[in-house]
Amino acid sequence: MDIYFPSGFTMCREITGLSNTCLERAKRLKACVGGFLQRQDLSSLCKYRKPRLTLEECLMWKVSLEKLLSSKHGLYAFRAFLVSEFSEENIAFYLACEDYKNTKSPAKMPSKAKRIYEEFIGSEAPREVNIDYETRDITQANLQSPTASCFDTAQYRIYILMEKDCYPRFLRSASYRNLLNQLTVKSTKGRTRKAIELRPSRAEEEPK
Repeated sequence: MDIYFPSGFTMCREITGLSNTCLERAKRLKACVGGFLQRQDLSSLCKYRKPRLTLEECLMWKVSLEKLLSSKHGLYAFRAFLVSEFSEENIAFYLACEDYKNTKSPAKMPSKAKRIYEEFIGSEAPREVNIDYETRDITQANLQSPTASCFDTAQYRIYILMEKDCYPRFLRSASYRNLLNQLTVKSTKGRTRKAIELRPSRAEEEPK
């Protein structure tokens, strides 16, 4: 990220002394803000994404976080919500762990595990997730001999964090409520139109 200041600006020397880590974090923040400003409105789930979202599926998201994440539309909506709250690293880490566990080649695990740790858990992680020191130490120790389960403890902590904090806020959010309203109206219109189509004509109703 290039930063320009007019000549003689008193803070130039201090700014240029920033560490690469700070500049990297600034880049991540800029990317996050950009994604938030450019993200599609959730109404697109009703119109453009296929298969189209139904009211029944949207209502199932209220059952549990597991139901929400198992839905392709639900995951899209939840991730967009987390981006708007600047906490997208939680779902990103969770999905990275899911992808890691599905790694078919054991030879690829050490490099993938290292990338995940450096991005989400390490002390200089640009997208650091909120886990306790004990979980961090356990995960770091697991990386000495990476297996499919080496991130399980950390992933579980983040899942519980989302379940208790982010998930309830998502269900209360205006974006989710508006989406439900749109789908309810659409469903009601669909049932009304179908009822009209199935209604017998007057000629059919008159007794012979």
